[in-house]
Amino acid sequence: MPRYEFKVIPAPRRGEKARGVKTTEDRFALALTALMNEMGAQGWDYIRADTLPVDERSGLTGTKTSYQNLLVFRRVLEAEVPRPADPRPETGQDAAFVATRRLGPAEVSPGAAPPVGPASPDMAAE
Repeated sequence: MPRYEFKVIPAPRRGEKARGVKTTEDRFALALTALMNEMGAQGWDYIRADTLPVDERSGLTGTKTSYQNLLVFRRVLEAEVPRPADPRPETGQDAAFVATRRLGPAEVSPGAAPPVGPASPDMAAE
């Protein structure tokens, strides 16, 4: 399973002015797009936006709660590298022996399999 690092940054509060972009929504979308593209170029994947409360000082002794809009990004810390399979068998047998061993057809002797059906009453006593 890959390991991630996370980065949380404040969402833009204002839009960016650009030629042909006139509405507030379009300017804000432009600012957000630029931020997302910048983070993506650095390898960060956007996860979600959160609004979280923050207690701030107000005056000498008071506090007030405000809310901050945050963007959450993550990226993989280390690439997941598949590990090569261990060529040695788990039973401790020599790898050369296992590599040369060949399996043939299964030997079946007629009448050797037990009958299939409900359990007999004499088996329940055991």
